[in-house]
This record gives sequence, C-alpha cells and structure tokens, in this order.
Amino acid sequence: MEIATERLILREFVREDWRNVLAYQNDPLYLRYYHWTERSAEDVQAFVQMFLDGQAEQPRTKFQLAVTLKFDRQLIGNCGIRINNPDLREANIGYELASNYWGLGYGTEAARAILRFGFADLGMHRIWATTVAPNQGSARVLEKLGMRLEAREREKEWIKDRWVDSLTYAILDHEWRAIQPAV
Repeated sequence: MEIATERLILREFVREDWRNVLAYQNDPLYLRYYHWTERSAEDVQAFVQMFLDGQAEQPRTKFQLAVTLKFDRQLIGNCGIRINNPDLREANIGYELASNYWGLGYGTEAARAILRFGFADLGMHRIWATTVAPNQGSARVLEKLGMRLEAREREKEWIKDRWVDSLTYAILDHEWRAIQPAV
C-alpha cells in the first residue's frame, strides 16, 4: 500500500526502517511528549514489528505507514489509522514526525491523506485522535484537518513527572466531505 501526496509518500513499513525510527524517537524534542526518556534499539524494533504484524492481519484493521519525503524517500515519521469498531465504522488516527520536520506542514499533509483513506477507501463514519495538551503543534494539525475538540480529559497522562491533560478531536464523514475541495 502506498499513498502519494504533493510532497510525501506514505508506504508500508519494512523491518529495516527501525534505524530511522530510532534516530527520531531518541531526539529530546520528540521525547518531551512521551512518558519514556529514551528509546532502545529493541524498543523501536518491537514498535516497527507491531506495524509489520498489522500488515498481515485479515481483515486488516491497522494501517500505520512510514512517512517519507517524495523527492528522496527519506523516512521522517509515521502516520496511520486503526479501525476501532467496524460495525460503527469508527477509527482513530495517529502520527509522529522527526522534530526537524515539525512546523513545515508535513504532519498535516500526512494526516490529511490518512483521513482521506479512512473516509473514502475504508468507509469510516467517525475518525478521532488524541494528543496531550502541551503538544500544541499536534492540536493545530487536528484543527487544520477540520476535526473538532470533543473532550479534554484532565490530568490523564503522566509525562516527565507531571500530570498532563489529554485532548480528543473527531470528525464525521459528512463533515469531512463538506470541507473537501470541489473537483
């Protein structure tokens, strides 16, 4: 599976991708929004293996893709969608990028492509995402996608020796269709 955007290629993970993932997941800027303080090779190999295992699922419910730059295929993060309830046609999305690619629109571009896949190809009715409140960049990405803040769960996550709020955003299929450019 591969999804192309203007500047990105979202593709299936391969086992060898773990080294690139380890490089950005050990960055202190990346780590500030997670409970862990470092990532080992074993941690990241297991992380990538989880994506590889999802590729083999039948029926497939997890589509976590490597985010690569179109011009040189450099892996800069990952983005995906997970079907939570096929009967209710509900899924959630998640994404992460190497910190040197933050603020350049890549996160929004990748997440927009995953939303399109979720609604247009998977037929989802509702897609949601969560982020920790201190990660304002991630919240902005979700808002740019047309997602609405549905919940603020106070002090839900324990990160770096403090409690932080968790934010849940969502968008419905008819809301997503209403903001698509006319073709």
